[in-house]
Amino acid sequence: MTQTFSHDVLVIGSGAAGLTLALSLARHAKVAVLSKNALNQGSTWFAQGGIAAVLDDQDSIQAHVADTLIAGAGLCHEDAVRFTVENSKGAIEWLINQGVSFTKENGKEDYHLTKEGGHSHRRIIHSADATGRAVHSTLIDQVKQQENIDLFEDHIAVNLITQADADSRKLRCTGAYVLNNNTEQVHVFQAKVVVLATGGASKVYLYTTNLDGASGDGIAMAWRAGCRIANMEFNQFHPTCLYHASTKNFLISEALRGEGAVLRLPNGERFMHRFDDRLELAPRDIVARAIDYEMKRLGCDCLYLDISHKTPEFIKEHFPTIYARCLELGIDITKEPIPVVPAAHFTCGGIVVDQNGLTDLQNLYAIGETSFTGLHGANRLASNSLLECVVYAQSAGQQIIDSLAKINAPEQSKPWDSTRVTDSDEDVVISHNWDELRRFMWDYVGIVRTHKRLQRASHRIKLLKKEIAEYYSNYRVSSDLIELRNLATVAELIIRSALDRKESRGLHYSLDYPDKSNIARDTILVPTNFAAQDVVVSKEV
Repeated sequence: MTQTFSHDVLVIGSGAAGLTLALSLARHAKVAVLSKNALNQGSTWFAQGGIAAVLDDQDSIQAHVADTLIAGAGLCHEDAVRFTVENSKGAIEWLINQGVSFTKENGKEDYHLTKEGGHSHRRIIHSADATGRAVHSTLIDQVKQQENIDLFEDHIAVNLITQADADSRKLRCTGAYVLNNNTEQVHVFQAKVVVLATGGASKVYLYTTNLDGASGDGIAMAWRAGCRIANMEFNQFHPTCLYHASTKNFLISEALRGEGAVLRLPNGERFMHRFDDRLELAPRDIVARAIDYEMKRLGCDCLYLDISHKTPEFIKEHFPTIYARCLELGIDITKEPIPVVPAAHFTCGGIVVDQNGLTDLQNLYAIGETSFTGLHGANRLASNSLLECVVYAQSAGQQIIDSLAKINAPEQSKPWDSTRVTDSDEDVVISHNWDELRRFMWDYVGIVRTHKRLQRASHRIKLLKKEIAEYYSNYRVSSDLIELRNLATVAELIIRSALDRKESRGLHYSLDYPDKSNIARDTILVPTNFAAQDVVVSKEV
């Protein structure tokens, strides 16, 4: 039986961005938070390294800004970078006040700060090597104590609901159709304000550090609703994902390289000096391409990350999670190197938003990895992601608080119509298409690209989208079908963006266009049903 749920604010996503926003609004509004799985099944929970912030007297805002701009390969929006960095200390202090326990120096009250690739200073505050879990578990505990916040686990959004707005040329977003995975019923969630905090789309690739839920749901829904999408060609591949038959997405944190771990070929030889003077601490795009190049040159399945020259006590204290997981798999990282491969890790592009997270649709916000703020440019600087989640969630929260009283309640939305579909007896189509999509994205739209490969991918995704659309129109929705449909949409956006960029910059490397253009431009895709016709569209930064 279809139900209608009404709130002031609907937050779709339950990671660091979504929960920070919900907590910011708890005293001012009735909030619904949707989690497509259990609350702790998103990317935030599994983040290892830490959060970049200016917390040390030896560091400076300008230095953090400069490091971010360099990593972004000339495509960062400097105003977004400066806004984020200037608010970094306040974001950390807020997390500490919520109860997050960050690691401190031995016998001292000062917090331990580590260094990661692309950073000129030690500025990564962390909780051992499980920072995401420390942050996420604290936010979950805090949210559960708020009477004004309703949590809906195992609920996945299908489509956004839009209505005409008499006071604006823009459409307004008034809620979403949402599948309850437990009852298999689609319900209407109505709200004055809707916030997309759905994370990235790295599951579009065969090898990824992300869980299955990273299917680009928010990006796909916003695109279908008429929002612009930017810079989807910039998919960050983390250089060091554990290579082991028993685990497919265990990340080996960049913090290991920050504390002295070195990359080695199968014969034990180091190689990063042939690619960059910064060696293992070069930005991720450079390190990932170097590993990819050496693996293809040698025809080997993986390379190795070695921190065994450090004392066992140091390794176990700083990297207890990685040590324990590797030991379970028969790898003692205090004595032997770790087999690693690059894997899709982070979506640098996303839904175009302003400094407060507002999209092209009235009353629709996007925060965190699903958004495009301009912070990351052509390559994300390590540990800026959780920082972006908190800073933009707080900024969006304040904007929503200031505007909520002026927003009229939405009109009653139509219930979900499932009268013309049937139960599927061919779910194998979903699993087959999911596998095919991720394989050709890995082969044709991976770390190194060519125009011919991208054209092949473009041809395949058009056929696949047609097949998925036919399946979607005839059978009842399921979480797997929803994610497959969204992945296909996101894959097409990535391919279109990559074909449009006739240069190599940051995370987008093309053998046909190996040089970087003198002009830095964002790739902005505009849907045919563009929601904000009064917005001026410019591709040039």
